[in-house]
Amino acid sequence: MSQTDTGVGRVDHRPAPGRAHPGPAAAGPPPYWTSRRRDQLTGYLFIAPQMVGSAVFVILPLILVVWYSLHEWNVLAGTFEFVGTDNYAALAEDTSLPSVLTATGLFSVGLVAFNLGLALLLAVLLNQRLRGTTLFRTLFFSPVVVSLVAWTIVWGFLLQDDGGINGLLDTVGVAGPNWLRGEGTAMVSVIVVQVFKNVGLNMVLFLAALQGVPAELYEAAEVDGASRARQFWRITVPLISPTILLTSIITVVGSLQVFAQIAVLTQGGPGTSTTVLVYYLYQQAFQFHHFGYGATLSIVLFAIVLGLTVLQWQMRKRWVHHES
Repeated sequence: MSQTDTGVGRVDHRPAPGRAHPGPAAAGPPPYWTSRRRDQLTGYLFIAPQMVGSAVFVILPLILVVWYSLHEWNVLAGTFEFVGTDNYAALAEDTSLPSVLTATGLFSVGLVAFNLGLALLLAVLLNQRLRGTTLFRTLFFSPVVVSLVAWTIVWGFLLQDDGGINGLLDTVGVAGPNWLRGEGTAMVSVIVVQVFKNVGLNMVLFLAALQGVPAELYEAAEVDGASRARQFWRITVPLISPTILLTSIITVVGSLQVFAQIAVLTQGGPGTSTTVLVYYLYQQAFQFHHFGYGATLSIVLFAIVLGLTVLQWQMRKRWVHHES
């Protein structure tokens, strides 16, 4: 008789009553450096230079400006005194500030209107399939890459009383004004100089947007009998409205930060007719050594730029195509 028949030598593999069946060996802790964590670390390393740059050159200066605005800092005397909100109270007592804000508003409105209008007009003209458009695109864009100070100095010579522009006017029997010293011509002159300097950038942006408008829409509009003007307002403007928003924000912010043109051409004159907020800030801080009040004016400028940018961004929902 075999062992199988008698049961002798058989090993019972059944668990004893009351004892759980032993499972597989417990797994160790999961690895820390998973693929998700490695991807996150890679992303953080890529944005680290930008974050460090923003912290050092944007956030920290803003904090320091707020701190300086609460003090009166006299570099010549070597004093740095806490004055609280006295610098902010001085804003209401500054008799020059209303004229400075008025000049800033006039410059910004004039620059934005002429720059965007001329840039859009040039883009529409240069979007035509005509000979020589590449040359004109280069000519209109070339001032963008020219040094701002060099550009302004050349225009300063042209706009002098005996400069090139008045010389051309004399050839046709017209006596030109003193462009940079006249109450009514100084601001216009500065605006024109700035428009010709940067109109090429907005022109290129508009041109790229125009080339992205489908030609089929114009063909369908022509079949329906729509005029060129109606096609422009009903098709072109809505489809390039995102670019209009972008260029308007860039131009508005740039107009509020103008300094070199004023410093080189008019020095804020005649009187305070061209003294914009940035140049007035420079005068208070670096000419009159009122660094605390200058820091306060810079906060006012920051608040104006931030407010206008937020306002433009919120208004996009009404007039920007494809925005909800």
